[in-house]
Amino acid sequence: MFSNIALAYVFIYVCLGMIAAGIILLFQMKIRHNAEQNQAERYKEKHRDYFVYVQSHLHDDVELELPPGKLKHLERRVIQDRFMEWIEQFKGEARAKLLGLCRKAGFVEQDIKALSSFRYGRRIEAAYRLGGMRAEEAVPALEELMNRTPYSPQTIIIARAIAKSADRPDQIRAMLSKLLSYEKPIHHLAADILLETRLDAAGLVRKLLDDPNPNLVKVGLVAMWGQAVPAVVPALDRLVGSDQKDVRAEAVKLYLSSNPVLKDETIAQLMNDKEWEVRAAAAKALGRLHAAGSIPLLAAALQDESWHVRHNSAESLALLGEQGFEVLCRAASAGTGAARDTALSRIEQIMAKESSPEAVEQMVAFNKKKLLYESYFGIQPNKRNVQMARVGGDYTA
Repeated sequence: MFSNIALAYVFIYVCLGMIAAGIILLFQMKIRHNAEQNQAERYKEKHRDYFVYVQSHLHDDVELELPPGKLKHLERRVIQDRFMEWIEQFKGEARAKLLGLCRKAGFVEQDIKALSSFRYGRRIEAAYRLGGMRAEEAVPALEELMNRTPYSPQTIIIARAIAKSADRPDQIRAMLSKLLSYEKPIHHLAADILLETRLDAAGLVRKLLDDPNPNLVKVGLVAMWGQAVPAVVPALDRLVGSDQKDVRAEAVKLYLSSNPVLKDETIAQLMNDKEWEVRAAAAKALGRLHAAGSIPLLAAALQDESWHVRHNSAESLALLGEQGFEVLCRAASAGTGAARDTALSRIEQIMAKESSPEAVEQMVAFNKKKLLYESYFGIQPNKRNVQMARVGGDYTA
């Protein structure tokens, strides 16, 4: 019994000792970090005149020099961080001069060597800095590091560094292929990384849309959002009929966002597609395109098995004037099941705006819809009596 108590005391003392050692270590790390921060601020102040010199001559036809004297490790890091900050801000000749200074100071060579460090954190930091310095000579080493790194947030850092540094399209494709090989839903992130490149983004997108890898095609489609790339329109027309569900859905969304002139057979084909993503995208676009001829298809889509299709169809019908609103009223009055619930929900949203019409045209449109509403549902006694908006002023005087 006494031996067990003694053992328990020993265990408690060991735990207390480990806790005390951990606290001391944390304090030491905090003190060291604060000391480094303070020293870095002193180095920034020391080289303030040098930074002014560099900024003043970035656009001049002169060769920029490095700061005089031998620099300490932290001092070099402060200068490198400032250069990288400016590299992100400047373009053209100014950026080229800053990149030249990074190579002249040995920053690029130093970080390429750090990619072989035994410390994983140091390798990732080096990859980040090499991307910031657009170091094309580091791309092979970065690709090797990415190939042996399991998927994690650090993988994104390496991929972004490759995108910034690559000087050949095949390097971008290899990086995207590796990134998507982890089978994660990161196509939007991959497209964002793709647009970090200093290469011709439009040319890369065109190549991706013709790539046999459907994942790369999808990245190309996502990258097209917000980009004016007229040369890819033929590829987009082809991808609308793709057998790959994700590719076809993304291509349809992009195609419809360009406000095309849709033929009746095209509308019918999209609204009867086997994939709900395509039907939902088509239903959402028809209201924005004011395709009044599609009202029967939108009315039928109120009974679709997908909530997204039903919701988008009701939203588009509400945008198609009195005729579309009457279809909603008819579905809410005589319909059943999900179609009736969807129509009622949308009608309630429209009628909730009755207290704040903002313009004469909106007043007139609302009053017409209110008359349609009352013809189907009558004047609701449980609702406050809202007078119809009068247009044209007061003629009683």
